Amino acid sequence: MTDKQDLKQQVESLLPLSDKEWQTFAARLNYREIKKGDYVLYQDQVCDFVAFVQSGAFVYFRSLENGTEYTTDFGFNGEWIGDMYSRLNGIPSFLNIKALEDSAIHILYQKDLDELLIAIPALEKLLRILVERAFLKIVRQSLHFQIVDAKERYLKLVEESPEILQRVPLYHIANYLGIAPKSLSRIRKNTVQGRQP
Repeated sequence: MTDKQDLKQQVESLLPLSDKEWQTFAARLNYREIKKGDYVLYQDQVCDFVAFVQSGAFVYFRSLENGTEYTTDFGFNGEWIGDMYSRLNGIPSFLNIKALEDSAIHILYQKDLDELLIAIPALEKLLRILVERAFLKIVRQSLHFQIVDAKERYLKLVEESPEILQRVPLYHIANYLGIAPKSLSRIRKNTVQGRQP
């Protein structure tokens, strides 16, 4: 289903567009269904897109040569995915972005984005907001790793994304929180026990 209503509502909440501007914008979107386990971006590939997640879940991670993975972020319904740093600088991405479940996205490729910015200059505001949100998320994550303990990071993550425990493998959550899977299990157990009367 290629319904763009959720995307339209989000864009128009940030940037009012005329019907003609929306139609011009929507015509440049590429709808894709992504199967669980498929990648939308590989590390060392230049990211030339931003994508709106209509449905599904994605994980951002870096793979090392020894097989170790470092999870850095997640993307869910109603969010934008892509590597802003790679896209804005035209350099290879440090990250993979992989679907954790069957997903649907609306992709806006850089070449189309460049043309849209000429046709609809106000779209620059939307891009600025997306970059600002990505930056603020990184700053917050950095601060949390420096001043907040693992249990508090876990509780904050679950508060902000309650569905994450059902949609994301626990090893990715543990990796994202910077703890071992056993530590995450202990935190979860203690949290559940702490809520019981």
